[in-house]
Order: sequence, then structure tokens, then C-alpha cells
Amino acid sequence: MREKHWYDYLWIWALLYFLLGFFNILFAWLGMIDFLLPLGIAVVRGDKAFCNSLCGRGQLFNRLGSGCKLSRGRPAPKWMSAKWFRVGFLIFFLTMFGNMVFQTYLVAAGAGTLREAVKLFWTFRVPWGWAYAAGTVSDWVAQFSFGFYSLMLTSALIGLVVMVLYRPRTWCTFCPMGTMTQGICKLKNAGGQKDSA
Repeated sequence: MREKHWYDYLWIWALLYFLLGFFNILFAWLGMIDFLLPLGIAVVRGDKAFCNSLCGRGQLFNRLGSGCKLSRGRPAPKWMSAKWFRVGFLIFFLTMFGNMVFQTYLVAAGAGTLREAVKLFWTFRVPWGWAYAAGTVSDWVAQFSFGFYSLMLTSALIGLVVMVLYRPRTWCTFCPMGTMTQGICKLKNAGGQKDSA
């Protein structure tokens, strides 16, 4: 049996993130760690160490799918790991992220008002008013929190659905962060090969 390391318990971080955000939406900002750290590691090291060892979400899917036997364990359709789908999902994800940042900008500029709601699957509005006391922080900070929590929760739900239908870490095959870090690693490693030639 493999020796346990501190990073084997990062699935707790994934659960804690959603739990904290449920009670106070401002904790959604902590999700930026999971957004920036994989990119930083890929840029500095040129590998996918975050995806392979440090991703709490991947660990959580593995724990629920394999450990709790919630996954059917079937192979995912080939199109889910096809380049066109991964890149297409990344573009869609970045478009949603860009829209969220734009909405935050509108609130910061005074051209929009704070919407205290989480949107599931970028469509279904769920009132989330209990998770934020108005006036605690600037409205744009709260707007970013609601938008980012929506993004993180939606992607987690997609991951849970594909975990149940297919193998536990099926989400990892088309995860936008994984696609971005893979692209960074390819660029960095190609550049390193040219330097050594």
C-alpha cells in the first residue's frame, strides 16, 4: 500500500470550499487558489503536478466514485477526451468566466447592481441571500463571489454527473484547468527542447 502524503487529503479542501461558500459567499474567493496554482505550477515546472497530485476535486471524485462505489466505472465516450471537445469546453468555460468578470466590472463601475444569486449550469438562478450580509464588502467583491461560486459549483456538479455515469475522474479528461495546463506544458517543454538544441 502506498504511503500517505499531506496532499492525499486535499479532497477535504474541495468539500470545505463548498461548505464555507454555502454559509458565506465571500469564501468563494478561495477558489482562485485552484484557478491560479495549476497555471503557476505548469508555467514554473512544465508539468501537471497539480492535476496529478494536488487537485482536491479530482481526489474527491475518486473517493466518492471508487471509495464510496458511486461510480459505474464505465469508460467515457471517446468524444469526451477528444481535442475538439476539450478545447471547445475550455472556450465555453472561459466565455462564462469572462462574462462573470464583466458583470463584476459593471457592478464596480456602478453600471450594474449586485445580484445575490448563484446560477447553476449558467442558467438556473438559485437565491443565495443568506450567504451574504449586504454592505460587508464592496458590491463588486460580492458579485465576483457569487459568480465564481456559481462557476465552481456548476463545474463540480458536471464532474459529479460524469463520475456517476462513467469512471470516477472522467471530469479530468475535459477539465478546463487541465486543458490549459496541458497547453502551457507543451509550450514550455517545446521551448526547452529548442533551447537545448
